[in-house]
Amino acid sequence: MTLQVINPANGEPGPEYPLTPPERVPEILAKAHAAFDKWRRRSFEERASVLRRAGALMLLKKDDLARTMAAEMGKPLAQGVGEVEKCAWVCEHYADEAETMLAPERVETEARASEVRFAPLGIVLAIMPWNFPLWQVFRFLAPALMAGNGAVLKHAPNVPGSARAIEDLLREAGLPEDLFANLFIEVEQVAEVIASPAVQAVTLTGSTRAGKAVAATAGAHLKKCVLELGGSDAYIVLEDADLDEAAAACVAGRIVNGGQSCVAAKRWIVVDAVREAFTEKVLARLETEVLGDPFDPATTVGPMARIDLRDELAAQVERSVAAGAKVLLGGQKPEQPGAWYPVTLLDDVKPGMPAFDEELFGPVAAIVPAKDEAEAVELANDSIYGLGGAVFTRDLERGHRIVSDELEAGCCFVNTFVRSDPRLPFGGVKESGYGRELGVFGIREFVNVKTVYVA
Repeated sequence: MTLQVINPANGEPGPEYPLTPPERVPEILAKAHAAFDKWRRRSFEERASVLRRAGALMLLKKDDLARTMAAEMGKPLAQGVGEVEKCAWVCEHYADEAETMLAPERVETEARASEVRFAPLGIVLAIMPWNFPLWQVFRFLAPALMAGNGAVLKHAPNVPGSARAIEDLLREAGLPEDLFANLFIEVEQVAEVIASPAVQAVTLTGSTRAGKAVAATAGAHLKKCVLELGGSDAYIVLEDADLDEAAAACVAGRIVNGGQSCVAAKRWIVVDAVREAFTEKVLARLETEVLGDPFDPATTVGPMARIDLRDELAAQVERSVAAGAKVLLGGQKPEQPGAWYPVTLLDDVKPGMPAFDEELFGPVAAIVPAKDEAEAVELANDSIYGLGGAVFTRDLERGHRIVSDELEAGCCFVNTFVRSDPRLPFGGVKESGYGRELGVFGIREFVNVKTVYVA
């Protein structure tokens, strides 16, 4: 049995990767735990030196890594290079900051000494998606390794080359053998890995359905779990917004990675006073996007990652149109090989339509009309998801109030599009999951918060 890469641009088969034999999985987990027992005793500086070398190696290999992503899931080369550079940044960030983030915290009590310490948990199982094949891994892995943990990776089956490249790069950087390992396994084997005594925690980035299944299994075995799941981020455009700024941010936030991002700007909620002008500006910008070969430097939107995902998106658009949404751009599935879908703009999107209620994971933007600020906020929160959101207004106090006090989401921005940053926590609420990655909160997810008390 193998994992077969399919080129999303033309549907042609690429390299094959053998599945991990089931009988080898317990051995891999046992070796990872043995390697962890040594790694946890390494100093922060020793761990940091490995992470810094990994970051430096990524920058040297960024063009090759970008080509691997382009061939496996269709990411345009320039965006792939940017992803690699961000991975190098997160390695450098935690190499620099982890010791401070995990420094013991003294607490004044009647004891001679009382403090809180942060000890590593052990092996973290990571179940990662295809849309950012390197970044999704390193944003959990850099803090996990710096905290003294080890990891095993069950990557998405359509990006095995990216998974292999990560393992090879870490080994070249000097990470102890077996501390990080790929598991090329079937979905049905994941529960057995979660149940293993060698695994102490689980992190998953993926669909809400997958998150619920993993959470149920992790809960049954009392394993710590962090879930970063789906999203239908709302971007509110108010009557006092700078419309050029808002249009640029909304388009960038929607089209990034071909719209295949959990924090893409999926619902543009625009108050009636500026809706016509805003629509003209975003339509003009969307029409300049170049759909094409991900290896062509001129391309800004590549193919979607898989044909089945493209077909699902096309069906969601068709059902939204049947329910009353208007197509202002795109909206037609092309008849050609590969997972292609055009940049699409829908107008008059309302609750009850797939474009409002569901996550559209592709290059489709939806304009949602609102009478005023109050209705815009109500519509933004009328979602099962709560990952990100943004507000556009020239009144910064107004924007700050809305994102701080009214939006039901984990990552809320004013006058720019939502994205992850190693310095800030990242995660959601409601069916977008729980737990946090990145920032100080991210590195403290997979540690034993230990009370030490000396009478």
